[in-house]
Amino acid sequence: MRSLHEQTSLGYFAHPPRGGRVGRSPALGALVRALFLAILLRDLRLAARRRIDALLPLVFFVVALSLFPLGVGPEPQTLRHIAPGVVWVCALLATMLSVQQLYQGDQSDGSLEQMLLSPQPAIVVAAAKASAHWLLNGAPLVVVAPLAGVFFDLSGPALSALIMGLLLGTPVLSLLGGLGAALTLGLRSAGMLLILIVVPLTMPVLIFGAGAVGAVEAGLSAAGHYSLLGALLLGTALSVPLATAAALRISSQ
Repeated sequence: MRSLHEQTSLGYFAHPPRGGRVGRSPALGALVRALFLAILLRDLRLAARRRIDALLPLVFFVVALSLFPLGVGPEPQTLRHIAPGVVWVCALLATMLSVQQLYQGDQSDGSLEQMLLSPQPAIVVAAAKASAHWLLNGAPLVVVAPLAGVFFDLSGPALSALIMGLLLGTPVLSLLGGLGAALTLGLRSAGMLLILIVVPLTMPVLIFGAGAVGAVEAGLSAAGHYSLLGALLLGTALSVPLATAAALRISSQ
């Protein structure tokens, strides 16, 4: 009996488009979009069948946020001061909680090898997997971020800055997490290695994301922090999928 991953594949990897190498095909753009969409929808369907696993990072994020006011105390000034850092650290930990499984299931049932052996570039696989991870984990964190305003007594402008920062920064966390998952694929103590690799790379995102809220609280403009987060997102989106694709090919050998 075929595994869940194999049952939900679209048949795209087992029967790739004809016409030789994709780099020589005049329909390169259409093939890349088809492969990207196939992997993205496949991962979303798999998550829909394992709703508890998919909701675990979101539940962890909400519970962790709710515990800090209980431990620190009800002083509003203190809560507003620690809110940006707490929210971003919880978002990072929630991302690390889910990203470790990004490629393990596909490797165990052979789906990942099929994807990498297809004539399409492996960078598309990495980009699609990271996009699916953000839709399933990063986007829900942005949606529930207004709860931080309730837990930490944030003002409206500060909460808006926090949400905008998460919207720009959480895709970077998913991309870097995917790179770490690819580098540690099949290794012992992969979870600890993943944290050691990814967490230092995410420090600029946490600094600028929390700094945007601090700037708004101080009556300053957060445009500079948004620009830096946008630059990090653009640079990560252009470079990390390529590095992830190389790491996946090395790990699969």
